[in-house]
Amino acid sequence: MFDLDQFIADLRACLPERSRQGMQQIVARAVSDRGSLLQVLGEPDKAGVKVLHAAADLTVINLAWGPHQVTFPHNHMMTAIIGMYGGREDNMFWRRTPDGSRHNLEVRGGEALGAGDVTILGPDIIHSVVNPLAKISGAIHVYDGDFLHVARSMWDAETLVEQPYDMNAVARGMVMLKD
Repeated sequence: MFDLDQFIADLRACLPERSRQGMQQIVARAVSDRGSLLQVLGEPDKAGVKVLHAAADLTVINLAWGPHQVTFPHNHMMTAIIGMYGGREDNMFWRRTPDGSRHNLEVRGGEALGAGDVTILGPDIIHSVVNPLAKISGAIHVYDGDFLHVARSMWDAETLVEQPYDMNAVARGMVMLKD
């Protein structure tokens, strides 16, 4: 049975060693038992973000992507571990162009994640996300820092010009779920 308090404690135990692989294994174990996880978190019925844990050294979010939802390219400025427990999340990875042109991003690859998949994104990764499905997709996102308060960037979807991350711009299509 998934136990949120134990999940957080297990993740916190990995922090002193900076063991991202350890955190990845903990997230993989959680998303491998979707039924147990959903008994605690509930089945998402709308797009949104629910903060499960927030501290200076660890943030855990339950993220529900709406059908066909797309995000701006953005960075995290910290390591992220993403574990899918339902649906799909297609990540497009970007890198800054070396010439500093007005369009200062270019595509550098991607990764499709399905239910049960877990990946680690390094602190320098810039990515955008698409839920290609006509249904809600759910994921646990774990960050090794204060994700909710760190200064970071996003890039305009059309011009690819960098700007400060604006939660209001991002949240227009998202609903903040309540406890």
